[in-house]
Amino acid sequence: MSNASKRGEGVAEEIGGKVKKNVGKLIGNERMQAAGEAKELKGRGKQEAAKAAERTKGKVEKVTGAIENRVGALVGNKEMQAGGKAKEIRGEGRQRANPPTRH
Repeated sequence: MSNASKRGEGVAEEIGGKVKKNVGKLIGNERMQAAGEAKELKGRGKQEAAKAAERTKGKVEKVTGAIENRVGALVGNKEMQAGGKAKEIRGEGRQRANPPTRH
């Protein structure tokens, strides 16, 4: 399962938990409300785990791209240098697209 689908699963679980929590609150069922809150928090956790995995992938991609870029520059291989720079930029983008959530 990809990190994007794990993140989507977490969003769905968080929303389902919010609904269950609010229904429990509305009907005065504390057990349902607590179960909904637990499900909501579990969904948030799944989202954060998927985002952390993507940030890690981005960091690895950025570092390997930087190395490839530098090696290409050292050996005079413009294609390797450009490919490394592109990989480095993709890694930075992946990191920016998955910031940690502050609650």
